[in-house]
Amino acid sequence: MMRIGLFLLTNLAVMILVSILFNLLGIRGILDANGVDLNLPALLLMCAIFGFGGAFISLLLSKFIARTSTHTKIIEQPQTDNERWLLDTVRELAQKAGIKTPQVGIFPMPQANAFATGWNRNNALVAVSAGLLERFSREEIRAVVGHEIGHVSNGDMVTLTLLQGVINTFVMFLARLVGFFVDRVVLKNQQGLGIGYYVTSIVMNIIFGVLAMVVVAWFSRRREYHADAAGARLANRQSMIAALMRIKSESEGGHEAPLPSNMKSFGIYGNSISALLASHPPLEDRIQALQNPG
Repeated sequence: MMRIGLFLLTNLAVMILVSILFNLLGIRGILDANGVDLNLPALLLMCAIFGFGGAFISLLLSKFIARTSTHTKIIEQPQTDNERWLLDTVRELAQKAGIKTPQVGIFPMPQANAFATGWNRNNALVAVSAGLLERFSREEIRAVVGHEIGHVSNGDMVTLTLLQGVINTFVMFLARLVGFFVDRVVLKNQQGLGIGYYVTSIVMNIIFGVLAMVVVAWFSRRREYHADAAGARLANRQSMIAALMRIKSESEGGHEAPLPSNMKSFGIYGNSISALLASHPPLEDRIQALQNPG
C-alpha cells in the first residue's frame, strides 16, 4: 500500500506540474485567445480517472484473466509427485522471499514457460507450463519458479500497473489537448467539437500510444534482470543460467512458447518484432548479466 500511495502522490505532483507548465508556456493563453473554454486541470483529472481506473481493473482481474486465457489448472490437492514437489518448492521460495505462498498452477503448453500475476505480493499466482515441468530438471524449474517469485516479491505487477495508469492518463490527455488545439485554433471551429477534434484525437492516441508502449516495454525489460537476480538468489545462480540457456536452445530450435498477448510481459521470456517494444531482453543478455554480476 505504501508503494501505491507514494506513486499516486508522485503522479499528483506531476499533474500539478504539468498544469503549471501549460500556464508558463502560454498554452492556456493561446486557447483562451481562440475562444477555447477548456478546463485543463479538469481534463487531466478525468483522464487520470479513466487511465488509472482501467489499469487497476485489469490488475484486480489479472489472476482470473491469466487462468482463463492460459487454461491454468490450480493445484488444490496434489495428484502427482511433480505437483507435490512444485507446491512445496513454491511454498519454500515464497517463505524465503518473505511473501505469502501464491496459488500454484500448471497450464497445458508443451513449450517451456512460466508466469506470475496477481494484484499484490500476498495474493498472487505462479504457474508453469506442462512442458517445463516435464522436460526441465528440478533445479532448473526451481530457478524459474524463483524468477517468478522474484516478480511477486518485487511488486512488479503493481508497479507496472501504476506506470501504465500514468501513461494512459497522459496519452488520453495530450491526444485530446492536441485535438482541441487543431479543431479550435487551426480550423477555427467554434461550434461544439468538430471533425478536426475527433480525427486528430484518434491519430494522436495512436501516435502517443506507440510511444507509451516503448516506455512500458523498457521498464518491463529492466524488471526481468531483477527477477533473474532474484531467481539466482532464491534458488541457485548456475541453475538460473542453465534454465535460461535451455530456454534459449529450445526457442532457437523453433519451439517458441507464446503466451496470450495480455500475458506476454509476465512470462519467463518473450519475443517481439521490435527491440524497442520487446517485453523481455534477449536471453543472451540476461545470461551474460548473471554470469557477470555487478
